[in-house]
Amino acid sequence: MTRMKRGRGMAASWYGIARTATIDRAGAWAELDDGGTGKVVTGVTEIGEGILTVLAQVAADEMGIKPQDVTIGDNDTARSPEAAHAGATRQTYMIGNSVALASREARNVLFEQIADHWEVAAEDLRAFDGEIWAVDTNLRMSMEDAVATCKARGVVPVGSASFTAHGTGLDPVDGSGSPWQAYVFGTQVAEVEVDTWTGEVQVLGIWAAHDVGRAINPRGVEGQIEGGVVQGLGQALMEEYITDKGHAITHGFAKYILPTSLDIPQINSIIVEDPDPKSPLRAKGIGEPALVPTAPAIMNAIYDAIGVRIKTLPATPEKILKTLQDHIPGRNQIAQENRHLRAEAARSGVMRS
Repeated sequence: MTRMKRGRGMAASWYGIARTATIDRAGAWAELDDGGTGKVVTGVTEIGEGILTVLAQVAADEMGIKPQDVTIGDNDTARSPEAAHAGATRQTYMIGNSVALASREARNVLFEQIADHWEVAAEDLRAFDGEIWAVDTNLRMSMEDAVATCKARGVVPVGSASFTAHGTGLDPVDGSGSPWQAYVFGTQVAEVEVDTWTGEVQVLGIWAAHDVGRAINPRGVEGQIEGGVVQGLGQALMEEYITDKGHAITHGFAKYILPTSLDIPQINSIIVEDPDPKSPLRAKGIGEPALVPTAPAIMNAIYDAIGVRIKTLPATPEKILKTLQDHIPGRNQIAQENRHLRAEAARSGVMRS
């Protein structure tokens, strides 16, 4: 019997974006400030997912300035518009869209004043990378000068907006309804190697293709996918969270096994952009969806490798060995022979030393 077995498995998923079966909403304020810089205020919470970078990119793109010239203001909910929580993969979709709309309004206020100043149509104005110009003319100025001109005319270029996502509950009779406004889809393929002597599983590679709508920050999307895959790998093979009658009885993190850098395989992220038709940014989200297919793909790969299903998580070495012994005829005899061979090898090693 070959000791090392390889297999591949695939899993696909869908995920709803924003809060479920209700109206989700988020608001923002934006201003084009002195020096041609931008300010954004919203109740966003940065918990390491990179939302502040995304919002700076969104505001800069809408205002026509550089991302480094955007300041994201105080997110104290006593002084900022409501943005709700950091969860449900909603930050880019909900807050990103509200910031886009507020920044667009601030830019339009500026455009109206500069168009009047230049005596051109506002729709002929463009702004990018800190400059504003009128198409098919030689009229051009820096955003700093444009803001100064606007304020000299007695107008502050500010904007405010809210973005709303609509969802409904499910009909109790026929199950119809639309719990989310936007959906994302993903597929992952895992390749594993299973040691049939020890029950250990090594994940050799993960290929993860995910629909994110429009990718605002592709490197950030790749990072989110990689982070989700690592979490899914831990769920599939290592993290055993035990409960009894609803109470956690896992002792603590001292013996709670988590993936380390040595456990992480090659992760191949594939970004699929299917723009959302119901939002200004056309973006959706990727935070939680990246985690969903990983464990099923790994479990399918284990099945492909050894021919038996592991039906509970995590797939620990002990669980895999027991499953093999229970399902493969003669497995107990093979296990005894393997133990005998390992003992013989250990004795030979001692004798040589």
